[in-house]
Amino acid sequence: MTPLLEVKNLVTEFRSDTYTVKAVNDVSFTVHKGRTLGIVGESGSGKSVTSLSVMRLIPNPPGKITGGTAMFYEGGKATDLLQLPESTMRTYRGNRIAMIFQEPMTSLNPVFTCGDQIIEAIRLHQHVSKDEAAARTLQLLNEVKLPRPESMMKSYPHQLSGGQKQRVMIAMAMSCNPALLIADEPTTALDVTVQATILDLMRGLQQRHEMSMMFITHDLGVIAEIADDVIVMYKGKIVEQGPVQQIFEDPQHPYTKGLLACRPRLDKKLRILPTVRDFMIEAEDGTISERTQTSVESAVHMLEFSRDEIAARNATLATQKPILDVTDLQVHFPIKSGLFSKTTGYVKAVDGITFNVKAGETLGLVGESGCGKTTTGRAILRLVEPTGGKVIFDGKDVRALQGSELKTMRKDFQIIFQDPYSSLNPRLSVGSAIMEVLRVHAIGDNDKERKEHVKYLLDKVNLLQRHFNNYPHEFSGGQRQRICIARALALKPKLLICDESVSALDVSVQAQVLNLLVQLRDEFKLTYIFISHDLSVVKFISDRIAVMNEGKIVEMDAANEIYESPQQAYTKGLIDAIPLGTIDVIKRRNKDKAA
Repeated sequence: MTPLLEVKNLVTEFRSDTYTVKAVNDVSFTVHKGRTLGIVGESGSGKSVTSLSVMRLIPNPPGKITGGTAMFYEGGKATDLLQLPESTMRTYRGNRIAMIFQEPMTSLNPVFTCGDQIIEAIRLHQHVSKDEAAARTLQLLNEVKLPRPESMMKSYPHQLSGGQKQRVMIAMAMSCNPALLIADEPTTALDVTVQATILDLMRGLQQRHEMSMMFITHDLGVIAEIADDVIVMYKGKIVEQGPVQQIFEDPQHPYTKGLLACRPRLDKKLRILPTVRDFMIEAEDGTISERTQTSVESAVHMLEFSRDEIAARNATLATQKPILDVTDLQVHFPIKSGLFSKTTGYVKAVDGITFNVKAGETLGLVGESGCGKTTTGRAILRLVEPTGGKVIFDGKDVRALQGSELKTMRKDFQIIFQDPYSSLNPRLSVGSAIMEVLRVHAIGDNDKERKEHVKYLLDKVNLLQRHFNNYPHEFSGGQRQRICIARALALKPKLLICDESVSALDVSVQAQVLNLLVQLRDEFKLTYIFISHDLSVVKFISDRIAVMNEGKIVEMDAANEIYESPQQAYTKGLIDAIPLGTIDVIKRRNKDKAA
């Protein structure tokens, strides 16, 4: 194998007035020509900083590359990218080495059309006319399989879906035929079906152009779909590396084992998900030791529900009365146009759906973005006013409630949103934010009593009582979601709606939050509606699953039945799009590539 990029002993530091953090600490790896290197790890592991260091995009201050080399081999010569003058580095950046970022909307200029932005990138690095660049742009948009490429050239970023914007970014990255493409979490924010098409597209482009790729993600399931070689990073260091099949078949480091084990499984129903901490112990000096010699499959097997246990739980739930009855629920948004904003039609976000939820049950609502699942959750709570239908909660007609009656009813059903940071007031400490809820509903005789209750809640969601006085920005994403869960529990609700509450989290943190939700459901006798686009996550936590598409429920059944014998083509598509991350997938991909 011929190396294209060889990084040795890379060190990147971030400095403040009081301390220095080595975000990348003595990292060495090789990207071979025509192969994909997967870089995997949790947030804060240093994987993105590694790629930004190679591209020389580290902001200085506070960041600085303080050691190492990054040798780029092309045209019979070796060039150390870290030693190039900035003016010379610009000729490599975007030309020979291109990068795709996680969030395409922040990478595209909102005031220019998509076509103009790709044309600009081409003309910046290649001496061609505007007409030649436009022709090349149209060819690229065709190559990334965008519908109506001529129209897409004239469209602005806000007029495109998330998957379409990511395709535009891929086209821009491919515009100068780079030797190396760096993809930093390019599918994390996308639905599983869109993610599958983007991964397939990137594999095809790499093979056709014989290009090398660095693919960065926290999801080992995605790594199995696309990578040839893998490095696993933890706290700025590489803890394991090797061919992808070796990493999956025989992981050596406990951190790698934990990452492999904590992904929700489609083929098994688990009591709780294994976590990274089940496999490793980290001492105060940073040294890591293995907690147990148990293999990934053994750990998963020990936590698996038997079919009899699943049947027994379903039978128990079947005897329970519904706590929520939704009948013919509709939410239609008017389409207005013309000088006087005349209504010319309606977007039927929720189009006459009917279902119930039994006390103590978890109902999963699953579907792609735009299918109506989030609007359904908000309409049940009257955060969005339904256009029609009935919502009966605990025997009361929710749509008939007004004022204080509705406020009182909302004590019994709460919602946990996708983005915990935007759900919390940055000016309030987390303790104050939870206490505010208690004050509004006159729970507790005084603030001293309320404060004790908040500390009890923080303890229940596995946070420390001293976190009471900390502010949202001082916490990680997973910790902030725990705070939102504690706030939702403060009113002792009967029903919790979890709206994409783990989709923005690393798989390891996601596992911890899902385990917490299961634990709290059983301890506090809660009922959940769990909304997500990821069927593997929904299957883990749900008793029944309702699949939504275009505002309607197209299929509803027990969680295992939905996976084992889906009745609708749409449901089968959702299942097929999930990255399985199995040895069989890797072997099949290696065989196809060899052929």
